[in-house]
Amino acid sequence: MIRHILAALFALLPLMAHAQAAATLVADSVFIPAGGQSLVAEGNVEVFFDGTRLSARRITFDQAADRLIIDGPVYIVGPDGTIFSADTASLDPQLRNGILRGARLVLNEQLQMAANQIDRVDGRYTQLYQVAATSCHVCANGESPLWEIRARRVVHDTDEQQLYFDDATFRIRGVPVFYLPRMRLPAPTLERATGLLSPRWRNTDNLGFVIKLPYFIKLGDHRDLTLTPYLSTSTTTLEAAFRQAYVRGEIAVAAAITHDDLLDGTRGYLFADGIFDLGDDVKLRFDIEYTSDDAYLLEYGYSEKDRLDSEIALERIRDRDMTLASLTYYSSLRAGEASGTLPPLLGDISWERRTTPDWGGTWTFTSDLQSHYRDTSALDTGRDVSRIGFGTQWHGNAVTQMGFVVDGTFGFNVDYYNVSDDSDTDDTLRSTLFGQTTLRYPLMRKTATAIHVIEPMIQVAFSSVEGGDVENEDSRATEFDQANLSALSRFSGEDAVEQGLRGAAGVTWTRIGQAGWDSTLTVGRVFRDEEDATFSATSGLGNTSSDWLIAGQLRVPAGLSLDSRVIVNSDFDITKTETRAGWSGDNLDLTASYIFLPVDTDEDRPDDVGELAFDTTYRVNDMWSVGLDARYDVLADEPTQTGLEIGWQNECVTVDFSVSRRFTSSTTVTPSTDFGFSIGLNGFSAGRSVGSPAHRCTD
Repeated sequence: MIRHILAALFALLPLMAHAQAAATLVADSVFIPAGGQSLVAEGNVEVFFDGTRLSARRITFDQAADRLIIDGPVYIVGPDGTIFSADTASLDPQLRNGILRGARLVLNEQLQMAANQIDRVDGRYTQLYQVAATSCHVCANGESPLWEIRARRVVHDTDEQQLYFDDATFRIRGVPVFYLPRMRLPAPTLERATGLLSPRWRNTDNLGFVIKLPYFIKLGDHRDLTLTPYLSTSTTTLEAAFRQAYVRGEIAVAAAITHDDLLDGTRGYLFADGIFDLGDDVKLRFDIEYTSDDAYLLEYGYSEKDRLDSEIALERIRDRDMTLASLTYYSSLRAGEASGTLPPLLGDISWERRTTPDWGGTWTFTSDLQSHYRDTSALDTGRDVSRIGFGTQWHGNAVTQMGFVVDGTFGFNVDYYNVSDDSDTDDTLRSTLFGQTTLRYPLMRKTATAIHVIEPMIQVAFSSVEGGDVENEDSRATEFDQANLSALSRFSGEDAVEQGLRGAAGVTWTRIGQAGWDSTLTVGRVFRDEEDATFSATSGLGNTSSDWLIAGQLRVPAGLSLDSRVIVNSDFDITKTETRAGWSGDNLDLTASYIFLPVDTDEDRPDDVGELAFDTTYRVNDMWSVGLDARYDVLADEPTQTGLEIGWQNECVTVDFSVSRRFTSSTTVTPSTDFGFSIGLNGFSAGRSVGSPAHRCTD
């Protein structure tokens, strides 16, 4: 048999007389029967027309009826990926109108619909009769799929990307579960469509059995709203989530309003955030956080935050300069902590510019205006403080011929503090002159299996402070770690300043293994001429010789990682420790951490803290996964929180079950157990799980 390319014949015959795009026919044989009123193509027939590909055993073009009579098996792939298969078909030459019998329609390689007959209308509507629709694997032995929808008729609107069902029955394993006379569902090609989302079930000790019925509302191409009734015997809650995208920004709002049996009156919360590009490298950011009472967010599972911060900020970051301005409002949800002590309102404007002088290095100029306000009506003393500061510093580095790396910094700052509503504190003008130099000598050795780098370091620094004392409000908690071992100042804010002569010494060993075994170890200590009582008692930095810092990291090619930091005092007792380990394998992801912090009233920690936490996910196989997380108070020898998640999925169903228990209690919250359950039917959304296993048919 000879294969023919008949594009020329289509120009001679009116097969595509009404087509606006060129068509190509490929077949084993093509002939014109007696009478010359038709064209027949047989054997491995393929037609390519306007992005559509049609395959069949035989195609007959009836010129008088202007129809294509197609003998199957018929296989049609549309330009949008829609797939039709049928036993026989009768279509117009443009493939826009006609009938397919014994047909099957596949949308987005997810949802398949088998029908006795499929009608094509104007290239937009596809009508299916006596339909069975499912995204589950269909077995050749006639075994019922896990779920399916049987309907008398289904209309697929390709323009609106919607599916309309008439007389629909939802079945599980062939058993009818419920009936709907009319039903509309989005096609899997549609990313956003108004309608119900998958329901979720929850059961808690405080709220009882809860059902959530989210309803998604498409308000346009760039905004949407999701309303979720949250119903139980103890609460009536309406949740709302709104999103809006603009040409130069976006906003997102999450909120809820509640009437329940736990507290009298109306409860609720509102979280909102947004970002906008105002042009000329200026960006506006904002976020709003509000709740009606201290326990609401935790009881309803919206957030575990114990302090809320609402902020509006402007920023402009360019190559040589940066300008930031923000106004922040803080609110405390902690038991026994008044919001007024934070302080609640904080404003900050800062500017920084860097230049590169001809002689080398980097010259930096800074200015900062900061003010915070306390509500005097809620406090015995509501100290308000405003600070304006200016500063400049030069920093440079060089490498000597012997391999020493030398860097140096010098500069000065001037700060003026204005204090009100506090008779014990006066206004203060403070100036600080500072400088430091650091010497490093990196040594490298390369072996057959690894590269070793040992870098000893020594630093000398000095600061001279002139002016009155400043109340320390932003540097009460300070961490000593490898990042600030050689820092000029180890305080976290601006109020406190390290003074006098001081220095630091340490060594870092880094190993980079060719097989993927990488590790780093840092040991160091800080020395100062005089003790500094401004540091907190447990920071390890206040004495003339600080505690020892020991920090290390380890990475193993098998997926193991380890990060640890230990603070050891002069008696070689561990005063602080923080360790985090992780494992990532083919079937197991595991993270575990341990932290110990001693009692320190300067850091608002009235008791020792020792906590062990871990989070793990184990993928049993392609279908099952199990997740477990827990937090354990080592010092009290009791758990604080634990949770279990079990997931199961195949190509057409996703099931999630969770249970969690919070053991802690306070004046606002009590221990609670929370159960959650959700089922999702795959195939009616644009998202698709990649690599989901298919159901296995029985022999």
